[in-house]
Amino acid sequence: MLFDFKEIPGKECYKLLVSTVTPRPIAWVVSQDANGVLNAAPFSFFNVFSGDPAVVAIGIGNRKPGQAKDSRANIRETGEFVVNLVSEANAEAMNITGIEFDSTVDELEQAGLTSLPSARVKPPRIAESPVAMECELMQIVDLGESGLVLGRVVAMHVRDDLVLDAANHYIDTPQKSRARRPLSLGAAGISAARRKSNKKVALSGRPGQYATWRLLENGRSN
Repeated sequence: MLFDFKEIPGKECYKLLVSTVTPRPIAWVVSQDANGVLNAAPFSFFNVFSGDPAVVAIGIGNRKPGQAKDSRANIRETGEFVVNLVSEANAEAMNITGIEFDSTVDELEQAGLTSLPSARVKPPRIAESPVAMECELMQIVDLGESGLVLGRVVAMHVRDDLVLDAANHYIDTPQKSRARRPLSLGAAGISAARRKSNKKVALSGRPGQYATWRLLENGRSN
């Protein structure tokens, strides 16, 4: 069946793309604004596009028309961010960071995650992540209601048990253990977590305050 993208609404084009281009790796992005307020959020429009220079690209949409999501706004403001990879062991925590919190809320704290200092950039990395890539902004390509963030990887942290040969830069791509396996969109763990959408959750350290869990279909997040 032919779907003519010039004839159908953008929302329907999106549905076709995310339901066919799978699995997709997930970028668990940590950024911070000029005042040091942290933000963490998962994005499934993500991949690596060059080895030399080392370049990653992330598609990040708007929170609402005309207002960029916190991750994109922070990256544009500071020029730095960290892409953490997700294992099945921390899928639940990742989904909590996808809740539509107020921009003043620290998603890492809400998810019970631990931050570690980065080596080359100011935003921290997630200790529970098996791989973290410190990035400097190269450019943001404006795509209307979203933006394509291109970042140059300036440092990478890999959990020690995944390094086969540090001198020759050989990494064990972890496929044997479900607890270690990198998570991609379309995996059963994400599907199960996504079914918890549209419920209210209490904010850690903020009695009486709630946020709505609004992970959208196919992992679209803030």
